[in-house]
Amino acid sequence: MENVLRPLIVVGGSVLLTLLIGWASDRLLRKADARDRDTPLWELLRRGRIPYQLVLCAAMLRGSYDEAKLLEQHRIGIGRTLTLVLIGAAAWLVIRIAAAIVETSYSRYARAHRDVGRVRRVRTQVSLIMRVVSAIVGVVAVAAMLLTFPAMRAAGASLLASAGIIGIVAGVAAQSTLGNMFAGFQIAFGDMVRIGDTVVVDGEWGTVEEITLTFLTVRTWDERRITMPVSYFTSKPFENWSRGGSQMTGTVYWHLDHAAPIDLMRDKLRDILRACPAWDGRAYGLDVTDTTPNTLQVRALVTAKDADDIWTARVTVREQMLRWLTEHHPYALPRVNTADAAVPPGRGGGRAPHDGVPAARRAYETPRTGRG
Repeated sequence: MENVLRPLIVVGGSVLLTLLIGWASDRLLRKADARDRDTPLWELLRRGRIPYQLVLCAAMLRGSYDEAKLLEQHRIGIGRTLTLVLIGAAAWLVIRIAAAIVETSYSRYARAHRDVGRVRRVRTQVSLIMRVVSAIVGVVAVAAMLLTFPAMRAAGASLLASAGIIGIVAGVAAQSTLGNMFAGFQIAFGDMVRIGDTVVVDGEWGTVEEITLTFLTVRTWDERRITMPVSYFTSKPFENWSRGGSQMTGTVYWHLDHAAPIDLMRDKLRDILRACPAWDGRAYGLDVTDTTPNTLQVRALVTAKDADDIWTARVTVREQMLRWLTEHHPYALPRVNTADAAVPPGRGGGRAPHDGVPAARRAYETPRTGRG
């Protein structure tokens, strides 16, 4: 009877005590989260309840297994298995706790600062720091697991003796990987590019979606993903439209006839922008920037709060201005002029143009079909 009750009490008691402690801890975290809604720390810590209970259960079973007198012929194997589970669960728990602390710190920083650029920079640094912490904890956990085997401890001396040669060989073999890792740290702490920045790389416009120690992902406007090594951003020039602030100034160009009503176009541009939600109200303008024998180059300047809004404002201005010119001032559109040249002032018998209408406009409204 004792052979049955002893293992049942030891194993069952360990599992029951683990569940009880886990339930009590979860209740405390729930109450703390309900009392302090300003911080997500308690809710994030609750995500670690599974590794927390695994650590408790493995530790209790490892400490009390000898008293259970269960499968004594496999005592060493079971004890080593429990030790491996304890190490793995402890590493998992450490990563969850570190993630909760880092995410809480980032949330507080994001609420306290309104500068979008600085918030994105901290977010990039936090994500890379968490990856580094996870990698370090994982390596330490694997090393601790390996050291539980006597054969690995015996081979430790020879491994340490050859560590220098192995390090040199690994450094040469993984030169590009190490270069990308150092470039990742340079990007994170050098503030070159951040998650959420609008960039142009290799002629592609997009938003930085993910940054790791070795690669960077850019989401293009048509929902494609471009994955590039981070060393690209430390060795080649690229455009960062979010650098120094997200506000932007955009341009719209038209090629129009010389008779285009520039002053009326300025008034129409103002009306279009006032009705456009993407315009931030900072500035606008319309000027003639170039001329050719047949056309004028007219440029409009518009402003917006970010890259997405500047694109919307530009296409809105371009479309509505062309529609307005087509409906109300068709003579302003570029065309091949087949009319006679306007008579210079003081020549041609002193006759004035018909009704004061410019010759270019008369040619559009009553085009000549031949010479008489």
